[in-house]
Amino acid sequence: MRQPKIITTLQSYSWSLFLSDLLAGATVAMVALPLSLAIAIASGADPAKGIVTAIVAGFLISLLGGSRVQIGGPTGAFIVVVFGVIAEHGYDGLVLATFMAGLMLLVAGYFRAGNLIAFVPEAVVNGFTIGIGVIIATSQLKDFLGLTAANVPADFLEKIPALWEVRDSLSLPTVAIALVTLVLIVTLRRLAPRFPGLIVAVGVGSALVVYLNLPVDTLGSRFGELPSQLPWPQLPDFSVARIIELLPSAFVIAFLAAVESLLSAMVADKMIEGHHRPNAELSAQGAANVASALFTGLPATGAIARTATNIKAGGKTPVAGIVHAVVILLVMLLAAPLAGYLAMPALAALLIVTAWNMTEPHKWGSYIRGRKSDIFLLLLTLVLTVIVDLTVAIGVGVSIGIALRLSRRKSVKSDWSPPER
Repeated sequence: MRQPKIITTLQSYSWSLFLSDLLAGATVAMVALPLSLAIAIASGADPAKGIVTAIVAGFLISLLGGSRVQIGGPTGAFIVVVFGVIAEHGYDGLVLATFMAGLMLLVAGYFRAGNLIAFVPEAVVNGFTIGIGVIIATSQLKDFLGLTAANVPADFLEKIPALWEVRDSLSLPTVAIALVTLVLIVTLRRLAPRFPGLIVAVGVGSALVVYLNLPVDTLGSRFGELPSQLPWPQLPDFSVARIIELLPSAFVIAFLAAVESLLSAMVADKMIEGHHRPNAELSAQGAANVASALFTGLPATGAIARTATNIKAGGKTPVAGIVHAVVILLVMLLAAPLAGYLAMPALAALLIVTAWNMTEPHKWGSYIRGRKSDIFLLLLTLVLTVIVDLTVAIGVGVSIGIALRLSRRKSVKSDWSPPER
C-alpha cells in the first residue's frame, strides 16, 4: 500500500493531537537544527545545505511517508558517500546523483520493493554503520582538537598519520569547548531525555567562546553568514556521460536512503506499537530526494534519533514532522545570523556523540556471540567501509550475505532486530 499515512491519520484529527504535534515538532526541530549544520559541514558541503535539506526533505518525508512519526532530513549515514561524491565529482555531481537516487526510490516504491529489505543481512547493515561511525568520528578530530592542518586527506589510512604530524598545534581552548559540549550532551540526554539537550549543549559551548573571547573557530568565521531564505529550485545539469559516471553513487545513495528510512520506521513501529507502509515510505524518500536536489540540498532519509525524539516528545501524527520543517524554516528566515556564532568544536563534539551512538556499543556483545559467518560478514563490511569504499563494502557484503543464506538452504526471513540509535 503506497497511500501516505497522513491521509488516514487526519481523518480523526483533533486540537489536542495538534498541540501534541506542535510541541513535539518544535522540540525535534531544536535537535535537527545543529545536527543538520554539522552533517553538512562533515560532508564537505556548505552548512546552509543541511538546513535546506532538513526543511524541504523533512517536510515531504512527513507529508508523503508511510510512518505516522517519521522525521526525515540529512543523516550521518550519508556523510561518507556525500564527501566522496563532492571530492570526486563536485557539488553539482552530488546534486545530480541525489536527483537520480530520488527517481530510483520512486520507481522502487511504485513496484512495491519495500519488503525487499528482508534480503539485506543485518550483519552487513551493522558493519557499514559501525564503519561510517568510525569515519565520522575521525573526520571530526581536527575541529575537536583545534589542530592546524592545511589539507587533511579523506582516506582513513592517510588521515590519521596526517593528524598526528600536526599534534603540536593542539588548541587547549578548543578542546575545552569540545569537552564541555560533549559532557553536556551526554548528561542532558541521561537526566532529561525529552529535553532538546543538543541545541542547549551546542549553545552553551558556543556562548562560552563568545563571552570569553576565546580563539576558537566558529561557523561564521569559517563559512560566513548563513542565508536567510531558501534558494530557488532548479534542475541539475544533465548529460548522458555524467549520468553514467554518477550511477554507482546514485545507487548507493538510494540504497542507504531506503535502508535507513525503513529501519527508522521499524524502530518507530516498535516504540508506538504501530505499522508503517514501506512502499509509501520509499515513494516519500524518492520525492524528498528529488526535491532536495532541485533546491541544491543533500541526500535525505528517515532519521532514527530524530524520530525517537519526536515520539518521546509526544508526536502522534505526520503533522509533527511538518511542524519540525516549518520551525527550521522560521529559524532560517528570522535568526540565520545567530548560527554564525556556533563553535566548530561544539559541532564536532555533537557529531562524535552521533558517531558513537551509530555504532551501538550496547550490541557488540550480541554480535560476538552470534554465528561466525555473521561476525565475518560484519567485520568484512566494516573494514571495507573504512579502508576501501562504502560502495564496495555494500556490494561485497550483500553478495556474500545472500550467498551465505542460500548455502544454509533456509527460507529467507527478515534479519532485522531494530536498533535503538
